[in-house]
Amino acid sequence: MQEITPDNSLFKNQLFGHPTGLFVLFFTEMWERFSYYGMRAILTLYLVSKTTEANSGLGWSNTEALELYGWYTMFVYLMSIPGGYIADKFIGQKKSVLVGGILLVIGHGILAYTEMWAFYTGLVLIVLGVGMLKPNISTMVGSLYKKGDLRRDKGFTIFYIGINIGSFLASIIVGYVGEVIGWHYGFGLAGIGMLLGLLVYYFGQPYLQNVGNFIGDSTSKEDKELLNKPLTKIEKDRIIVLFISFLLVIVFWGAYEQAGGLLNLYALEKTNRMFMGMEVPASWFQSLSALFIIIIGTAVARYWAKRKLKGKNASSIFKMLV
Repeated sequence: MQEITPDNSLFKNQLFGHPTGLFVLFFTEMWERFSYYGMRAILTLYLVSKTTEANSGLGWSNTEALELYGWYTMFVYLMSIPGGYIADKFIGQKKSVLVGGILLVIGHGILAYTEMWAFYTGLVLIVLGVGMLKPNISTMVGSLYKKGDLRRDKGFTIFYIGINIGSFLASIIVGYVGEVIGWHYGFGLAGIGMLLGLLVYYFGQPYLQNVGNFIGDSTSKEDKELLNKPLTKIEKDRIIVLFISFLLVIVFWGAYEQAGGLLNLYALEKTNRMFMGMEVPASWFQSLSALFIIIIGTAVARYWAKRKLKGKNASSIFKMLV
C-alpha cells in the first residue's frame, strides 16, 4: 500500500518546531475530549440522582446506571472499527473527522433536552460521532510528519497532552455545571465545547492540506503480491506480540473507564467531599488522572526524546507499558 505523505507545504508552516496542523488537531481533539469526558463525568450521576431532588435525574439504581454506562462505553470503542473502515475505504480521515464532529455537536445538543427520546438519541449520535472522529484524527497526526522524523513521537505526546487538558477542564467545568446548576446544562456545555473544536478544525483546513484525504485503492501491484506470500517466523512473532499488546490495552482501558462509572458512584456515596466548608462535586475526582498525565507526560516525552537522540530508543510496547 502506498504511504500517505503530507504535502510539502505543510513543512513550511511551523509553530513551536512542529507543523501548524498539529495544533489544529490538538485543539480539535482537546475540545472533542472536553465534550466526551464532560458528558462522561456526569452521566452516571445524572442517572442515579433522585427525581425528587432540586437537580433531578432519572432516579435509576446503581446497577441500572452502571449497566447503561457499560453498554454505552463498549459501543464507543467498538464504533472505532467501522469508523476507521469508512475513512479508509470511502471518504478519508479528513471528512470522517468532520462528520464525527457534526454528529457529536448534534448529539450533545440533543442531550440538553429533558425528554427520554432525546437522552437515548443523544447517546446514539455521540457513539457514532466518536467512532468517526477518534481513530481518524490520531491517524492524521502521524501523517503530518515525514517518515523517520524525530519530532513525530513528541508530536503525539503534545497531542496526548491536549487530550488530557480537555479531560481535566471537562471534569471541573462540566462537572460543576452539571451537579450544581443542572444536568442538562452540563450536557449542553459539553456540546458547546465540541462546537468550538469543530470550528477550529474547519477554519484550520489550510494547515492540513492533503493530510487525511481519500486516495482510493492505493494498493500497488507489489503490495498485492506481498499479501499472498506466507509470513516468515519473525513476522509471525511480531503478530503474536501485537495481539498481546491488544490484550494489555483492553485490560487497561477496561479498568480506566471505571472512572466514569463505578468510581464516580464511589466518590458520590463513599467519600467525604467537604473541603474548606464546600462540598466538592463528585465528578471533580475524575480530573486527577488527567492532571497527573499532563504533569508527568511532559517529563516522559523529554526523556524519550533524549534517548532517541542517543540512539537508545525504546520499543513501542515498552512505551505503552510505561
